[in-house]
Amino acid sequence: MKARSILLSRQTPKRVVLPQGFRFSATACGLKKKKSLDLALITSEAPAAAAAVFTTNRVQAAPVVLSCEHMRRSAGAMRAIVVNSGNANCATGPAGMAAAQATASVVARQLGCRAEQVLVCSTGVIGVPLRVECILNALPAVAQGQRASAAAFSALTRAIMTTDTRPKWAAATCRLGGKRVRLLGCAKGAGMIHPQMAPPAATMLAFVLTDAAILPGLLQRALNNVVGRTFNSITIDGDTSTNDTLLVLANGASRAPRISAQNADYGRFVPALEGVCRELALAIVADGEGARRVVEIEVRGAPSDRAAEQVARTIAGSPLVKTALAGADPNWGRILAAAGRSGVALDPRRVEIHMAGVRVCRQGREHPFDERAAHRKLLEKYVPIVVDLKAAGASRASGRAISPPTMCGSTPATAASQGRFSRNSRTVFPPITAAISASVKPSASRASVSATSPAASNGMVTAPSKSEPRATCSTPTRLAA
Repeated sequence: MKARSILLSRQTPKRVVLPQGFRFSATACGLKKKKSLDLALITSEAPAAAAAVFTTNRVQAAPVVLSCEHMRRSAGAMRAIVVNSGNANCATGPAGMAAAQATASVVARQLGCRAEQVLVCSTGVIGVPLRVECILNALPAVAQGQRASAAAFSALTRAIMTTDTRPKWAAATCRLGGKRVRLLGCAKGAGMIHPQMAPPAATMLAFVLTDAAILPGLLQRALNNVVGRTFNSITIDGDTSTNDTLLVLANGASRAPRISAQNADYGRFVPALEGVCRELALAIVADGEGARRVVEIEVRGAPSDRAAEQVARTIAGSPLVKTALAGADPNWGRILAAAGRSGVALDPRRVEIHMAGVRVCRQGREHPFDERAAHRKLLEKYVPIVVDLKAAGASRASGRAISPPTMCGSTPATAASQGRFSRNSRTVFPPITAAISASVKPSASRASVSATSPAASNGMVTAPSKSEPRATCSTPTRLAA
């Protein structure tokens, strides 16, 4: 049976989508200046199989280091996730690690479990000492106030927000062994979004909860399988956070048969997990700081997946491409030039480029097109860009492998390979998605990249000038992770 997924990030989730056996709570403990919700707790009534991927940034926050250690020591059997917003607890020295450990210990004491069965997450400003006493003093009441209710989950989604403009959540269901299994996820992220997460060994945090029963090793395999096609395929500003964390807990409360092998039930579970992760990733793109529109960059006809992704990411990260797209300027030459410097061997005389469905380049040269019409299309909330390298031996295999149109972001900063380029088989991969925002002035253009969902993107209102705008970059004096 095909997994059913929904995304209702602007509404309160109905009780029917809540997975069994989980409880939620949130409070304002005083970390944020405006006394907003800033501390949240997720618990499983029974030990849950756990899977995780964390940031690969060499600078890692104390809670990331601690949670990695807890994943190893607990053998994937977790009871809780505790999250604070308003402070990243990163670059805070030994005191930061002590704060994370104390947080886990207090939660464990409240639940009657081991400290290594608690995962700790933080998001907020980097380099500021964490006032951990605010967290420790609030945790007993937070633990006692937990509820298995939609309202409690809704409060959780708001408590983890920093620069986000709205909460983000997604849900899916599937049937395993005749039992209905639920998956529910939430996420935060609007800035410092360029996830590069790997298995354990503004920031993106995401939590997915399910009442499915599955071996921890298989759950980790499933997560590794979907993260590259979802969270790791989005970008907002090109900065990989120090705190990026994606956690999945599966407690088996649905009483569905336990998934202990890569069987038919595993084959049903993975698409449901991927559906939730995809919707959360796109919601992050849609809420990117200053995002105006979603741009999806797809590379076809490359000699390999790795080559396709390399070309796409180079195009997506080009400041000149970003400024052109910020002004809805169909300047395909910038895209071709970026592809040419990607380090991937290609023949420019074979390249074909489509922008917003308009073919603008064929065989490495301009293809006649209506520039005004193309400009209007580039003002849409969702803008697809397709670059076909037509590499020898790859074009027939890639064919018309196009991912679903729902895979869209809000900046031209990401892209993913569109197929396994073999002659005998083809697997479709989703493109990388990104977000773009800009305000065009007479003498300059200012753009920022972010991954967002289509609903949050607004079309540009300023047309590009004849002369090419110069890009100016700005970063906040303090970064939130």
